Amino acid sequence: MTEVRIEPWSEGDLDLLRQLNAPEVRAHTGGPETEEQVVARHERYVRGPGPRSGTMFSVVLPDGEKVGSVGYWAREWRGEQVYEMGWAILPGYQGRGLATAAVRAAVAAAAARGDRRWAHAYPSVDNPPSNAVCRKAGF
Repeated sequence: MTEVRIEPWSEGDLDLLRQLNAPEVRAHTGGPETEEQVVARHERYVRGPGPRSGTMFSVVLPDGEKVGSVGYWAREWRGEQVYEMGWAILPGYQGRGLATAAVRAAVAAAAARGDRRWAHAYPSVDNPPSNAVCRKAGF
């Protein structure tokens, strides 16, 4: 199994978010954001839980290198409160099982809160890698 850990998003993760704002990473999520949008997103991530702001984590390799993000946030689905999941891994680290391991860790963190029964992910049907993560992570 691929080893990663997740750490709560911190002030020092802005550069990671800028790296994750690459066209190849954001191709299925609306494309790259402006610098102002990236900074605003980072500030939401740092603030932490709140309406729609969610709980975000950096994805960290055993050597301490940060290679992605993963998180969950509240939403309503078919009249029920659920968590929506999202993730991104830097291009040079994709295809190694890191996203799957990070999603599993984030699902465990969400489950530990005990306030929602379900977590959902909504990858595009045109995004085979993210759909594979969903399958491997048990969605």
